[in-house]
Amino acid sequence: MDIRAMRYFVAIVDQGSLTRAAEVVCVAQPALSQQLATLEDEFGVPLVHRSAKGVRPTEAGKTLYRHVRNILRQVEIAGADVRVAGAEVSGTVAIGLPTTAAAAFGMALIRTVRQRYPQVRLQLFESMSGYISELLNQNRLDFAILFRDTPSRAVEPEPLASEPLYLIGTPPVTAPRPGKRGSATADTVPLKALDGIPLVLPSGSQGLREVVERTFAKAGMNLNVVADLDSLPFLLASAREGLACTILPASSLGDGDAAVPRRLIVPELRRTLSLCWPRALPRSNAAEAVADVLREIVGERIALGGSLAPAG
Repeated sequence: MDIRAMRYFVAIVDQGSLTRAAEVVCVAQPALSQQLATLEDEFGVPLVHRSAKGVRPTEAGKTLYRHVRNILRQVEIAGADVRVAGAEVSGTVAIGLPTTAAAAFGMALIRTVRQRYPQVRLQLFESMSGYISELLNQNRLDFAILFRDTPSRAVEPEPLASEPLYLIGTPPVTAPRPGKRGSATADTVPLKALDGIPLVLPSGSQGLREVVERTFAKAGMNLNVVADLDSLPFLLASAREGLACTILPASSLGDGDAAVPRRLIVPELRRTLSLCWPRALPRSNAAEAVADVLREIVGERIALGGSLAPAG
């Protein structure tokens, strides 16, 4: 299976039609059909379902498609690196940033990369960390900022910093009050005081949710999640209106949230901010250069002495 055959197969799956795929790759449709048949003979399994409406990949075809896309991306990156070796850093770098990280570092990253590497084109994807994780696992990003510190088969995290988590909002009057368990102050709340209080949190695929669930389970506490909200504005609005509390870092709060009650959870509950790389993709020169800029920005924020602290 050569590179040309890989490109043909990707075009067939992407277009869902041999005729349209033939137009995209500029070959005759019979020749493309023969190439597909050769691939199926080579692997010994059908790769697509054929019908009057077009073609769609079989399970084997989906597996091949996923691997072939990764290979083609690696070939593209290798070619770009070879062409610019010794020259000015250039190329496209796709980065995923959760909403809070985008607010904290996004503009500084764009500004510095533009000044330092004018030939680099940034593609920034801002969303909740669960969706960013999906993009990273699909190898659609060069790297991402995620709130995790444990490696996986698909992702290699590089911890950069950590930040404490706060109870945001005031528990409903029907819920146990923080001051009734442990010694609460105006600025802090004991972790044990959160046992059973109504909370709104991001869904289970989010890094913050994993931290909270792991902490509550270790402490033998009841995690009472009344709504899964994969939206920072909805999380804050729920706390602001007194519907339920949430758990977030102080960096999640905007200028308009100064009046929203917040208490530092003690002992400190922290989440780790990591630069995460997809293991299946090589790191381009441009991606490494942009990652260095991001490391620099995070280091500067840590040096300012705010809520961010060195990881670990």
